[in-house]
This record gives sequence, C-alpha cells and structure tokens, in this order.
Amino acid sequence: MKIADVARETGLNRNTVTLLYKETANRVELDVIDRLCGLFQCEVGDLLEYVSEESKES
Repeated sequence: MKIADVARETGLNRNTVTLLYKETANRVELDVIDRLCGLFQCEVGDLLEYVSEESKES
C-alpha cells in the first residue's frame, strides 16, 4: 500500500504518514494510531515497538 493510499483511506495528512513510514516522527497522536489500526485491522503493538535510548546509540 502506498503512502498516498494510507493517507486517503485514513484521512490523515500525507506528511504524517510519511514521517511514520520513515520512522522519523517525534510523537504520534492517539487518533492517528486508532485510524491506522482501523485501516490495517491490527493491534497497537503491531504498529509500535519500544526501542530504548541505549539501543539507538549502538
């Protein structure tokens, strides 16, 4: 699925979807997570993964 498709199907701003896709978003609104879970029929844990600061520095 293309970024434009996700943006259109969810009503999210294309830039928001792009930042999430590139993993460069600094924060994510709960509404965004809700819309993505609805589109992909998945759980929050399927979208997000916790990575500690120590892991990022390695």
